[in-house]
Amino acid sequence: MDDKQILDEINEIFIDILDIDDIALQRETTADDVEDWDSLVHMQLILAIEKHFEIKFISSEIMKFKNVGEMCDSIMEKKRA
Repeated sequence: MDDKQILDEINEIFIDILDIDDIALQRETTADDVEDWDSLVHMQLILAIEKHFEIKFISSEIMKFKNVGEMCDSIMEKKRA
């Protein structure tokens, strides 16, 4: 599983949760860049991503994510372990 594949799969999760078809996430994308990405939606996204990739984030990890790229990096690390 490479970075692009993870980003593509996360993008599909965002489309599904936010119900916005034209989302095009980049590694640099932050919550400020996506309409309706608030704290409640953030938790829905995290739960959906955990379920999809069959991983678990710890609270401190989630708080440190500055952008989608850091989330992708964490997923990749967990999938390698």
